[in-house]
Amino acid sequence: MCIAYLSLGHPDWPVLIAANRDEFHARPTQAAAPWPNARHLIAGRDLQGGGTWLGMTASRHALLTNYREPGHPVPPGASSRGWLVRDFLLSEAPPEDWIAVLAARANAWAGFNLIVGDARRTWYLSNRDPACAPRALGPGRYVLSNHLLDTPWPKAARLRASLDALTPETWASAPEQVFERLRDITPAEDAQLPVTGLSLALERLLSSPFIISPDYGTRCSTVLTRAADGRMLLCEQTYDAAGHARERHDWRLSPSNLASRAAPAASAHALK
Repeated sequence: MCIAYLSLGHPDWPVLIAANRDEFHARPTQAAAPWPNARHLIAGRDLQGGGTWLGMTASRHALLTNYREPGHPVPPGASSRGWLVRDFLLSEAPPEDWIAVLAARANAWAGFNLIVGDARRTWYLSNRDPACAPRALGPGRYVLSNHLLDTPWPKAARLRASLDALTPETWASAPEQVFERLRDITPAEDAQLPVTGLSLALERLLSSPFIISPDYGTRCSTVLTRAADGRMLLCEQTYDAAGHARERHDWRLSPSNLASRAAPAASAHALK
């Protein structure tokens, strides 16, 4: 279960994304970095499923959340949903063409929400939306958790209000302020909890934007920014099972995909 906030269409910062990835702590994962066989793709790696949940290239961005539907059968032979983000970032097809092709066969996967885009346009698709049709996202602010886009779950409303208060310039100059807001452990009141088929205890646990528990919780937070001149930044902060910050990795891309450097607080990396 994950949560993401998107701000689209600002004249100086056309794409701003902040997201938490929630997963079992035992699931093997690699921190955000250029992929070995695709150095232009920067993302974390799900070493079990082979895909990713959020990433970028110099021209593209994409993220995915699972749709919460306990007990719903997975389609036979379904691939990992993380392949959808990976495959889009590796594709050269226009986003609107790529996602239209996916929509025609979206039921081959378990329930998902997918955001894909480039410098011009960002698109949303969920295979649990009755229309199952790509939706172009206009200028505005959006929140996506484990239901459909902008479903007003309490955690989504909290994160939207918190990040709406930050200026776009803050995201690239002080991503720590975005991370601070992503690390919101406030649970919802029982009367506000969604009813998704989970136990009350699990609904409570999953009701905060940032989740802490021994077996399952927020594994990392990510901030992704695109400036109007094409510069992109991806910052990832990882956490342990107790919710303590572990590693920070910052990656910067120029439009020509030739430059990357880590912020002083991050581990040193160089894009080759």
